[in-house]
Amino acid sequence: MIKVHHLDHSRSQRVLWMLEELGLPYEMVTYQRDRKTWLAPKALRDVHPLGKSPVLEDDGQVLAESGAILEYLADRYDLERQVSPELMPAQAAERLHYRYWMHYAEGSAMPPLLMALVFGRIRSAPMPFFIKPVARMIVDRTMQGFISPQLKLHLDWMERELGQRPWFAGDRFTAADIQMSFPVQAAASRGGSMERYPNLQSFLARIAERPAFQRAVARGGPLDLAAGAN
Repeated sequence: MIKVHHLDHSRSQRVLWMLEELGLPYEMVTYQRDRKTWLAPKALRDVHPLGKSPVLEDDGQVLAESGAILEYLADRYDLERQVSPELMPAQAAERLHYRYWMHYAEGSAMPPLLMALVFGRIRSAPMPFFIKPVARMIVDRTMQGFISPQLKLHLDWMERELGQRPWFAGDRFTAADIQMSFPVQAAASRGGSMERYPNLQSFLARIAERPAFQRAVARGGPLDLAAGAN
């Protein structure tokens, strides 16, 4: 049976969701974050050397990285192409969009969100009083000069793309939407206004209505996307 090594408040929620969409039975091994550091426990290193989540075990294979896991599940189990595009022709628009967003989610969208999380923690971290003003100045200038403009750039791009089609890959829901859910949810959880992004808000509302998404959340627990990066 498929086994998912699931870390609370993490990307592994997407793997649970994918399995629920495909109706596949699976075993879940749950790990809790260290509540001081919000890092994954060392026990995950016994499963995979990087000690990150998600990790999936299937038929003797140990797979890491959410995008790679979703593609593996699609290639092996989604024979009827419920949540993935047809393999041929490779030049089909849906297939190209699908591949792009599957890689964009972690390769482009998440880095500025992760930087915002890290710099936010630096700003509020305990430190000697004479260092705090300097640290906060560096954080604020980095946020204003680089991170915030990058976040806006990516949110504008995602909003514009969802204005052209209802789902990231095309007219129907695919695993690309599962993969993209994490950065969109992470952006919304930052506390900034999403009012200027109605297409992204609609996307979040529609995925929340999916029964498979609801089952994954019920089984894996609610998400606090400001909690960590594993």
